Amino acid sequence: MNGAPGGADTTATTATAESADTADTAERADRSDRSDRSDRSDSIDVLVVDDDFMVARVHRAFVDRVEPFRVVGVASTGEQAARAVDELHPDLVLLDLYLPDVFGLDVIPRLRTAGHDCDVMVISAARETDAVRGAVRHGVVDYLLKPFEFDDLRARLERYAVQRGRVLATVVHGQADVDRVLAGAAAPASAPATLPKGLSVETAALIERTLRTAQDTLSAAECATLAGISRVSARRYLEHFHSIGNAEVTLRYGAAGRPERRYRFRDHGRPDRRPDRRPDARPGDEART
Repeated sequence: MNGAPGGADTTATTATAESADTADTAERADRSDRSDRSDRSDSIDVLVVDDDFMVARVHRAFVDRVEPFRVVGVASTGEQAARAVDELHPDLVLLDLYLPDVFGLDVIPRLRTAGHDCDVMVISAARETDAVRGAVRHGVVDYLLKPFEFDDLRARLERYAVQRGRVLATVVHGQADVDRVLAGAAAPASAPATLPKGLSVETAALIERTLRTAQDTLSAAECATLAGISRVSARRYLEHFHSIGNAEVTLRYGAAGRPERRYRFRDHGRPDRRPDRRPDARPGDEART
């Protein structure tokens, strides 16, 4: 009789501890799930489709070397590819055309009918004109012939990452914005490789989006604040865009000191604007910038 209360307390304490452990475990699992979702949101998920498992392994290794891409699955037939897209929801499918059950391009209409909007990049030895034309009609983002080197695929993946970011960030105000997106889709694969040493494709895309969406010109400091990077880094990218003709520079003159350089993403259908000079601007200031 005397031991009953103590036993009840022990049971209650044990139950409380177990509840706390369960709650703590659930909280950790929830944090892990949120972290995992955050990681996924920053990555570009890829499904590799190739009937040769050794080739698929090489392609997977190549993709995993390029940030922010990650391979989430591999399929060897058209049927497996369709099921994998259903389950994994990749952003990009690397699609071989010579599959054992179907011709690779026939997988694309099936994906669209199922409501999947993933992009498709063909990687195949198929050199027939009809295959290339068919790929274009199906809206593939690129077509890479086998065999190829790592740098060939990397350039196309980096270009795709920039173009994808551009499309996701584009706000269409007029025809120039539409033309800009479509022009990006037709850019040569070597375009990302023209960045000077020390500049990354991802940061270049970030600065480009920042300039495109700005309502007015931006200084390097303003661009850095909006993009979340240092002013020095922002200026390097801005000057690079200016050097290749993708950004125009105007000068804002203050009461004293050097004029401030202001940047705007250049609409190539419009001539460069002349620097905004105040009536009392000092001759030769442009040269000193």
